[in-house]
Amino acid sequence: MDKFSYISNADVGYLDQLYQNYKSDPASVDATWQKFFEGYDFSQQRYGENGGASANDSVSIKETQVRNLIFQYRSFGHLKSKTNPVRERRNHNINLEHTKVGLTDADLDTAFDVAAEIGMPRASLRKIIEKLNLLYLGPIGFEYNFIRNDEIREWFHQKIEREYYEYNPNLDEKKRILSKLNEAVVFENFLHTKFLGQKRFSLEGGENTIPALDAIINKSAELDVKEVVIGMAHRGRLNVLSNILGKTYEQIFTEFEGNVNPDLTMGDGDVKYHLGYASHINTPSGKKIYVKLTPNPSHLEAVDPLVIGYTRGQIDEE
Repeated sequence: MDKFSYISNADVGYLDQLYQNYKSDPASVDATWQKFFEGYDFSQQRYGENGGASANDSVSIKETQVRNLIFQYRSFGHLKSKTNPVRERRNHNINLEHTKVGLTDADLDTAFDVAAEIGMPRASLRKIIEKLNLLYLGPIGFEYNFIRNDEIREWFHQKIEREYYEYNPNLDEKKRILSKLNEAVVFENFLHTKFLGQKRFSLEGGENTIPALDAIINKSAELDVKEVVIGMAHRGRLNVLSNILGKTYEQIFTEFEGNVNPDLTMGDGDVKYHLGYASHINTPSGKKIYVKLTPNPSHLEAVDPLVIGYTRGQIDEE
């Protein structure tokens, strides 16, 4: 982290308001701020005309302001992203206008080198804002700027501002995504029709879980991962068993209709939602990977340490 990185953490609008208050009435701000602004005014008067800023200084200030704008999007864009396709999201009063950081409409067609911060060559402020809107105000909300580890934050920058922005799946990938979505929807529709009135813990509204898990598992296999361990609660569990682990409809519906021996599963009632399963999956890349959905203990949240413990045991066994 460079020694000037604190600049991007400053709320420029707040500092400007403090300064305006000081100009109107110095006593209206804290004594420490009075001394700060006295020094600021002195430097402006001492080092030249136009408020003490040369043309190069002005450019430098503008570059910093654009960087602050990028920081605002990274920090708060998720609160304005369009993650709800049904209705407008609640207004969180987030202001991402360029004027908030000191820029004006006159700067929109000015080119800035700081565009490199988001993977662009030197570009106009207008183009920078267009990309920021596409990245951070789209259908995915990215919230990561609270992370303290610089390397992890930089990893997110790379994934979001370069790879995600340039991602364009080929036709085969699009067909597989559509296929897995269709499988998820058809399964849910059948459950809703066949078992009307019963608890189903539907995945409805979250069908993209199936193509997402499919993509994660396939990518893991490409990277030579040998085993994937999944722990989950009720919602969507039957769909995952069918469309990810390949458990047959016959097995699932036999258990769903209550044809399960409670003595073999250590419980009864909604035990069908606690059952585990494992299978070897052949991925499109031609590799095989072992995928395990762990059985759930009676208290569902306890599955988290169960998965971690099982996974660590498998790692130690290697």
